[in-house]
Amino acid sequence: MVASRRAAVRAASPALVAGVKAALTVLSVALAGALGALAAGSVLMARKVVTPARRLADTRILALDTAAQTITLSRTADTELPGRYGLFTTGSSDYIKLGSVLSEDATSVKRKLLTHIPADARLEPEAAFSGWYYDRPEQLHLPFTPELIGSTVGPCPAWLFPAGGGDTWVIQVHGRGTTRAECLRAVPVFHALGITSLVVSYRNDAEAPRSRSGTYTLGATEWRDVDAAVGFARRRGARRIIVMGWSMGGAIALQLALNSPHGDAIAGLILESPVVDWRTVLNFQARAERVPGAVSRLAMEALQTEWASPLTRAGAAIRLDQLDIVARAAELRHPVLILHSDDDGFVPSDASHGLVAARPDLVEMQVFEVARHTKLWNYDQERWSNSIGTWLTAQGIIAD
Repeated sequence: MVASRRAAVRAASPALVAGVKAALTVLSVALAGALGALAAGSVLMARKVVTPARRLADTRILALDTAAQTITLSRTADTELPGRYGLFTTGSSDYIKLGSVLSEDATSVKRKLLTHIPADARLEPEAAFSGWYYDRPEQLHLPFTPELIGSTVGPCPAWLFPAGGGDTWVIQVHGRGTTRAECLRAVPVFHALGITSLVVSYRNDAEAPRSRSGTYTLGATEWRDVDAAVGFARRRGARRIIVMGWSMGGAIALQLALNSPHGDAIAGLILESPVVDWRTVLNFQARAERVPGAVSRLAMEALQTEWASPLTRAGAAIRLDQLDIVARAAELRHPVLILHSDDDGFVPSDASHGLVAARPDLVEMQVFEVARHTKLWNYDQERWSNSIGTWLTAQGIIAD
C-alpha cells in the first residue's frame, strides 16, 4: 500500500510541478501587466500636470436669442454663478461677455449678453466658461504700453498700466493653462488706488518663450521670469512692489518671495485662489477624476525623480517639498493676503487655511463661498476690491 502511494506521488509530481509553474507564470504575467498599467497611468498623470494644455470646452450653447441679447448654456457649477463672466466660443465670435442669470432650470441657464451679438452670428455649440471678463487691455480704457521683460529664456511680453506717482507697483502673475489676460480684472482696482500694474507672461504660457522642455515646473523655475519683471519695475522707479498671483501664479509668487534677490523691494503678496501646496491640489484632482491613489502617488514620485523626467517630460525633477509653503511657512518674511473660496472646485482651500494657521502674524485670508476658482472678482467685485484696498492700507502700502 505504501509503495503504491509513493508510486502515485512520483507519477503525479511532474504534472503537479507543471501546473504550479503554469499558475506562477500566469500570476507573474498578470502582476507585470498590473504594474505596467500602474506605471503607465502614473506617467500619463505626471505628464498631464506639467504639459501646457489648450482650453477645453466645458459647457454648450443651447440657444442664442439675438433679438433679446440672451444666451442659454448647459448648467454647470460655473455657468450658474451670479455675476459677470466671459465665454470662449468659436464661429463668428471667439469671446463674448456674459451678464447676470435671467432664468434657470435643472439643465440650463439663461444669461444676459454684455457683448452685442448680431442677428447673423453663428456660434458653435461647444464653449468654455471663463472668469476673465476682459480679454484685451484696450477694454479697460486705461493708458497702457506693451513691454518686453528680458528673462533667461528670452523676452516675455507684458502690459504696463501706469498710475499714481509710479513708486508703488503690482506685478500680476496668471495661472496654469491661461495667459496674462486673466489678470486684467484687477488692473482698475489698483489703478484707482494709484498703483502701477505690470501684467506679465512667463515661460511656456503660449506668449512667452518656451523653455528647453516646453513644460511647466509648477513654479520652481517660472518665478525667475517674474523676478526679471521685478528688476524691470525697479529700473522704472518702483520702490515698493506687490506681487499678485492667480492659481498657479500664487505658487510662482510664493517661490519668488522665498528666492528673489529683490526681496527687499517686495512689500507683500496677494494670492487669488492660490496653489500653496501642490500635493494637496494633485490629490484633490486625482480623487475628483477617480484616479487610484497608487497611481497619483507614483505620479508625484515620478515628478520628483530625475531619472523619470524623460518619461514625464518635465525636463528635470520637481521637488514638491520645495513647493509646499505650509511646510516652509517659517521662511516667509512678506505679508500675504489670500483670497480663496472654500468651494473652489479645482484648487482646494485647505493649504491656504493651513498657511494662515502656520503664520497668523503674516498671513491674512478672506474666505469666500460659492465663488469657485479664480472667479471671486466676478462673483462679488465689491467685497473683492474692498478686501484688497483694506489690506493695502493696513500694511501701510497706500495711505488711508
